[in-house]
Formats: sequence, C-alpha cells, structure tokens
Amino acid sequence: MVVPRVPTIAIVDDDIAMREAMEDLVKSYGYGCRLFSTAEEFLDFQPRSDIDCVVVDVQMPGMSGIEMQQALNGHSPRPPTIFVTSYTDNLTKREAVAGGASAFLFKPVDIQALMACIVEAVGRP
Repeated sequence: MVVPRVPTIAIVDDDIAMREAMEDLVKSYGYGCRLFSTAEEFLDFQPRSDIDCVVVDVQMPGMSGIEMQQALNGHSPRPPTIFVTSYTDNLTKREAVAGGASAFLFKPVDIQALMACIVEAVGRP
C-alpha cells in the first residue's frame, strides 16, 4: 500500500509570532510545514521541490516577497505562492498577481480564506 505524500507548506515571514501561528494553523489541517524568516533563507533551501506551496509576507528586511517571487519565476520548480500583507497597496497586489501569485490576502488573515487558498493550490492532505 502506497502512503500518499503530505503536501508541505512553506511559511516565509520575518515575524516569528506570525510564522508560528501559521505553522500551527497549517499543521492543524494536516499539512506539513517549513518555516523561513527571510526570502533569502527560503531561496537557499534545498531541495525546494519538497515545498508544495509558499505563504509569504510582502514586506521583510532584505529581499521582499515580491522580489522572492521574481527570483522563483526564473527557476523550476515554482510552487504556488500566496501573499499575505498588512499593506493595502494595490500596486503591490497587481505586481504579485501579474507575477503569478495564487492569492493575495491582507492581515489580519482570514483563516478560512487562507486555508481555502492552500487547498486550491495543493489539494487536501
């Protein structure tokens, strides 16, 4: 009997409380989770093919979530990306969506909306 692989969600956010809260949420729905405090840390992670979806903050020290998305767009595999932000900047939202974002959500994040986006991106665990 083959056991199906559990999808792994990467959380990329410089706020440790937000990372840990999202990790608890994602795991409570049965997904695997990996935490990253910076975009650079995520981009250095190997094997990135182990990541099925990325939930990323827009504003972080160093590389922004948008810049991380641009870097990912140049490589394969490129997991679905869900942006979360406390900034209601429509230009940033348009840029993220134009770059292939699966979703763009505002903080405080609606739990049902976030989980619906993850399920749509990777399916159920």
